[in-house]
Amino acid sequence: MTAALETFPAPPPQSIDAPEAILSTATVTELDALESESIHVFREVAAEFERPVILFSGGKDSIVMLHLARKAFAPAGVPFSLLHVDTGHNFPEVLAYRDQTVATLGLRLEVASVEEYIADGRVRERSDGTRNPLQTIPLLDAINGHRFDAVFGGGRRDEERARAKERIFSLRDEFGQWDPRNQRPELWSLYNGKHRPGEHVRVFPLSNWTELDVWHYIEREQIPLPSIYYAHERDVFERDGMLLAVGPYSQPRDGETVGTRIVRYRTVGDMSCTGAVASTASSAAEVVVEVAASELTERGATRADDRVSEAAMEDRKREGYF
Repeated sequence: MTAALETFPAPPPQSIDAPEAILSTATVTELDALESESIHVFREVAAEFERPVILFSGGKDSIVMLHLARKAFAPAGVPFSLLHVDTGHNFPEVLAYRDQTVATLGLRLEVASVEEYIADGRVRERSDGTRNPLQTIPLLDAINGHRFDAVFGGGRRDEERARAKERIFSLRDEFGQWDPRNQRPELWSLYNGKHRPGEHVRVFPLSNWTELDVWHYIEREQIPLPSIYYAHERDVFERDGMLLAVGPYSQPRDGETVGTRIVRYRTVGDMSCTGAVASTASSAAEVVVEVAASELTERGATRADDRVSEAAMEDRKREGYF
């Protein structure tokens, strides 16, 4: 036993007069700290819950979230299923990316279809044609049907004032509803996942990230995204200060002129209410420069469904939406 121990020599002594010899030369960056926190959250959920699921739409935040989940459990696979609430009005580039990712990584994808809910009368089509607000019932039914007790979402506090109120672990009652006054303290990165039967917890690993952090991370990690996030030519028309794409779910009204512009998308969602921005940024590095100079969040600049009222997002969150 002694001989075996002697094969591991003791480290050389370090002088207290040379503190630089004691300190590590490694520097922890802000991105490293954010990554570490998110990975910690994924591992906490895996330890505390029985049936977690990751919301995955093929949007940049859900892509980064899945990348972090893969890091959290490498070299093993991701121990969670994926869930997408498909409005039926999603961008085809994003759906193609979603399906390719699921196939490549060998993951299980559950799809809750808003189209099916409209077809059988469980929800009604809105007069304005937008479907983002119709996602709540299919989402809650999918959570209850699959008995998911923890649901990962890509929400960030910098996106919108209602999301700024969220904790990383956000308790939802047996009806899937959120009470902003019933939030648990999260001191010293301690998370309380306790919940009664029928309740579940929404988990936001990217809560403390900003849009700029996400893009810095995409650039650093070289994470591929749907092409729609980078500059491309698209036929668009302007409405309420947004550039909406011409398509089967968004058509110009009288007086709205269609033109071909070089644009990209900062966020992706229902085609009928998600606008593009004029941009020539064709790489993650160029997007970082562009986002750093922006004074509007991506939702504030390009999501019509958040402009219905100042409390639009909070109202939907109280009903069970993310």
